[in-house]
Amino acid sequence: MQPRKRHVLLLWLLFYSILAEALEPISTTIAVGMAAALTGILARYQNIFFYFHECCQPEWISFNMTSLKTDLDSKLFGQHIASRIILKAVNGFMSNKNPKKPLVLSLHGWTGTGKNFVSKLIAESIYAEGMDSRFVHVFTSTLHFPHAAQIATYKSQLQQWVRGNVSNCERSMFIFDEMDKMHPGLIDSIKPYLDYYDKLDGVSYRKSIFIFLSNAGGDGIIQTALDFWKAGKAREEIELKDLETALSLSVFNNNKSGFFRTSLIDKNLVDFFVPFLPLEYNHVVQCAMAEMKAKKLQPNPNVADQVARDLVYFPKSERVFSVKGCKTIESKLDFYT
Repeated sequence: MQPRKRHVLLLWLLFYSILAEALEPISTTIAVGMAAALTGILARYQNIFFYFHECCQPEWISFNMTSLKTDLDSKLFGQHIASRIILKAVNGFMSNKNPKKPLVLSLHGWTGTGKNFVSKLIAESIYAEGMDSRFVHVFTSTLHFPHAAQIATYKSQLQQWVRGNVSNCERSMFIFDEMDKMHPGLIDSIKPYLDYYDKLDGVSYRKSIFIFLSNAGGDGIIQTALDFWKAGKAREEIELKDLETALSLSVFNNNKSGFFRTSLIDKNLVDFFVPFLPLEYNHVVQCAMAEMKAKKLQPNPNVADQVARDLVYFPKSERVFSVKGCKTIESKLDFYT
């Protein structure tokens, strides 16, 4: 039974307890009987208020592998590598009752390829409130850490934020967006929390999830995809081994990236570097069809085709990959529908 479905039952129980008190002295016997029954029920649900307010309990935090697989299969387009890695990584981690370290995923690729979207799908498969859960925390580099001169302050704040939230719930999720724009050295401040420690100052971080999103490494991913296309190979033939090593090295050596010479990579604390491939015309069409469905509109292939053709592709002569992926699909649909 989902948390919200219990609310009605519990509210009725509380209502009857109040009603019983109001019946005194005429119905004292009835009131006593109802109070006793209510006491018995409450004894079985000692944390009754947890059913009204999100808490760090299985009723609110429970991984649904079927839901994640279905969403990845039906809503994420052109990302066969990412889809496979994400499902296996998250399922394996959430199924492990005693993980040795937090799950750390680093998602890389050009804008509009699905990195933020996948983070949302992961959150929705674990938390009843999805991205609105108070246990899902999103940090955006340009918003939360804008000034290089304040990096020392940011390091301290970031440590406090992570420590405080994990102390509150060990099943916390942290999403760091725009890692390519983060000041180098800042992310190293949370390195101990991602390492193989049972506890740090009495706090265990081993059941938390850290997801990093970055455009860094996107050029290398695109070049690999383009090489496969020029060789007449299907993009589905691209494997993680074709990208992962080069991806981690390019990110590690990029002095404009938040991962520049970071101990997170140097100490192998990132479990998976997940490449997101550039999207082709047919993937953009699929995005448009899915967005129409999400908007409760009748999916129209002609409209989807118009939207897809209206985007900019590269290389200019071949028009193979969408420059912005599916990022502008929603706004363009408003124009065509």
